[in-house]
Amino acid sequence: MAEKIATRNAYGDALVEFANDYPELVVFDADLAGATMSKTFKDAYPERFYDMGIAEADMQGVAAGMSTVGFKPFTTTFAMFATGRTWEQVRNSICYPHLNVKVIGSHGGLSVGEDGATHQCIEDFALMRAIPGMTVLCPCDANEMRLAVKALLDYEGPAYMRLGRLAVENVTDQLPDYKFELGKGCILKEGTDVTLIANGLMVQRALKAAEILAGEGISAEVIDMHTIKPLDEALVLASAKKTGAVVVSEEHTIIGGLGSAVAEFLGGTYPVPVIRHGVNDEFGRSGKAEEVLSLYGLTAEVMAEKAKAAIAMK
Repeated sequence: MAEKIATRNAYGDALVEFANDYPELVVFDADLAGATMSKTFKDAYPERFYDMGIAEADMQGVAAGMSTVGFKPFTTTFAMFATGRTWEQVRNSICYPHLNVKVIGSHGGLSVGEDGATHQCIEDFALMRAIPGMTVLCPCDANEMRLAVKALLDYEGPAYMRLGRLAVENVTDQLPDYKFELGKGCILKEGTDVTLIANGLMVQRALKAAEILAGEGISAEVIDMHTIKPLDEALVLASAKKTGAVVVSEEHTIIGGLGSAVAEFLGGTYPVPVIRHGVNDEFGRSGKAEEVLSLYGLTAEVMAEKAKAAIAMK
């Protein structure tokens, strides 16, 4: 079995890997460097690291200012604080003037586990997606996270990226034709009966759901949609036309995230059955990560059942 690596760890490693090529890269954290893994960059480049303490709003404002004089700031904290506590600063100080700041939210979703409902941010995609001009992404594994960091360094403008706490299996580095591009999804498995679109750790579960369905004679297409905004509408449309049924799976509330983006697009373009698989309109709860995910139905088995329900609606 492939080694499991948390995307937060891959993020810290990638910052260090690309630091020499991007001397304008600076990294901020809000007293959580040991958890977000920005400490990896701090240890390697202390003169380019700024610990702002528990002052997240100040962090976003300072980063915004530094971006106006040529720096490439990455601000790092928990997703709950990056998208909730500092939403106004992100909206008005970063996105409104379209500044080159990358807002990084670690510990997103239910898989934060024992930290409980207050820290299990399941609304971050919706909050960031609603801001005009904001790019929103959630890589699925360490390989994709590395490539996402490089892409964000080359991208001029504001972006939000979620990191995960839970270690996950690498799947994208097993594909010979895999290529990462902001705003473009990737077909991990071809299929004809139903489309499974996922991001983050739900991508690995989508691949397992496809195996379950294959055992029942159902051909599932699996799409890794790492970029939530802008949505790869061309890929969504092509797959929907091919399979005629779609399930969108994410470690996020079913309101306002990737599932909503896909449903909104297909609803006005090519209506087919779309089932949103995620957290229903409720908060999380404390517990071991895998047990919490299972309790809320974020499993390959439940996704497979959703797929069969979508097929039945054709």
